[in-house]
Amino acid sequence: MNKKWTIKEENIDRALEISNKFNLNLLTSKILSHKNLKDNEIEKFLNPTRNDFYDPFLMPDMDKAIDRIIKAVKDKEKIIIYGDYDADGITSTTILKRFFRDRGINVDSYIPNRLDEGYGLNKEAIKQIADNGYKLIITVDCGITAIEEVSLAKELGVDVVVTDHHETLDELPNGIAVVDCKRKDSKYPFNGLAGCGVAFKLTQAYCQKLNINENECLKYLDLVCVGTISDIVPLVDENRVIAKLGLKLVNQTKNLGLKEILNLAGFKKIDSVAISFGVSPRINACGRMGHQEDALELFLTDDPIEARKYSQKLEEYNRLRQDIEKKIYEEAVIDAEKEIDKPCIILGSENWHHGVIGIVSSKITEKYYKPSILLCIEGEDAKGSGRSVSGFDLHEAIVDCSKYLKHFGGHSMAVGLSLNSKDIDKFKEEFENYAKEKITDKIVPELDIDSIITEKDINVDAIKELDLLEPFGEANSRPVIIYKNLKILSIRTLSDGKHLKLTVKGDNSVVDVIGFNLGNYADLYQIGDKIDIVGNLEINSFNNTEKVQVNLKDLRKSIS
Repeated sequence: MNKKWTIKEENIDRALEISNKFNLNLLTSKILSHKNLKDNEIEKFLNPTRNDFYDPFLMPDMDKAIDRIIKAVKDKEKIIIYGDYDADGITSTTILKRFFRDRGINVDSYIPNRLDEGYGLNKEAIKQIADNGYKLIITVDCGITAIEEVSLAKELGVDVVVTDHHETLDELPNGIAVVDCKRKDSKYPFNGLAGCGVAFKLTQAYCQKLNINENECLKYLDLVCVGTISDIVPLVDENRVIAKLGLKLVNQTKNLGLKEILNLAGFKKIDSVAISFGVSPRINACGRMGHQEDALELFLTDDPIEARKYSQKLEEYNRLRQDIEKKIYEEAVIDAEKEIDKPCIILGSENWHHGVIGIVSSKITEKYYKPSILLCIEGEDAKGSGRSVSGFDLHEAIVDCSKYLKHFGGHSMAVGLSLNSKDIDKFKEEFENYAKEKITDKIVPELDIDSIITEKDINVDAIKELDLLEPFGEANSRPVIIYKNLKILSIRTLSDGKHLKLTVKGDNSVVDVIGFNLGNYADLYQIGDKIDIVGNLEINSFNNTEKVQVNLKDLRKSIS
């Protein structure tokens, strides 16, 4: 599918100003100029410090939350942390458990099983918690929409402190405190924290209230960093402070479980990529396979043998997840080819694993650039996950077609839902009709290009300086460049035609280009063709030699 190339407008005067003031090369300065940051914000962006954290007591209800926790500790009440089964939820739970354990305070935890209970607070769990004598629940990464569940806890004599980062409903849970920066009355300067970021702010507030050294909460920034990057929240503002400072701790982490999982992931460089593609999938695999407690125990243990045992379990779950995902994807592609003329793709099977279909939906949407919903059919019930494309609000779509749904939730780009199996065909027809009206020819993959480069930008030092912009992630993506009028010197495919390998020449320099999953381009171009390429600049190290390489996103024949 043809992609739309959009090149950001350059403000060369501002780029030169940044270059001179911060002693940066012009390429890095151009990228920074697009972020519309003031000079003091650029300094914070490049070199954040612990002084750049906001006052946690600016968060709504933070004072109420801390007062209630202090009272529970003083009265020796039973406290339980109610978390979530993904990487954000696991790290959030770990942070609080370890923090209170270090204070000599015993708190327990409850992580719902994804396959049996689903996301968030549920009434059966609340009843069990009350029956076991707990007087205070602290939620992490969940709870903001649990109106009935929090009310039930109150009826059963259990107070609830909600800490969450998800969107609020018009009504808030009737808890002792509801700490969420997405509340409409929030005065906190930033509302993009992950669940673990909110948990971290809770520990920060606790330290301030009781005059505990701030290092006692800062020492968990490695886990806060892992959860933040894993949850794909925007890596700007306070999240960038967390991720930038946290990665330094990740590289020297004292958490035995995190050490083990980093070793298994095998990344030479521990950066946001290592977290996103090495650590996160292994943690999330536990929840997807219904073994969320193993991920929690990995990060809680101080026993090297236990850490190795649990890390091996995570590795096994991840391999199993990959095998299941591959099988479902292959089946889904066969079915999707039959729906190729439709504006969206809705597929279902009795043999698909509920914990994995969300990943496969992402891949189907990426392959066909259409909204997709995959359904796991279990007798009379069907559970689904959907992913969307830019320009099509998936949550709005399922709201419009919700008369056939039992439950649903999510946002514009991703949703979860459930319905009766007998209603699948009716839902599918209604959704396809809705999509037919909304999806137009204008909805095409778009490449946002940060800068046009020339030969003078193709040097190792200039590319290495781009690392100052790390960590990369949501809202701070790796810079995308366009390099024009290049002559193809060589072109071939790798891995049985899956990937593309090019050597291209400008006026005086030769550059290697690698295009993952772009092997089909080999049939469209040949040696001698003049092309423009779009991609990321990288350093390829081989035999102690460093060379600039372009990680290709797209290419087309040069116009001039």
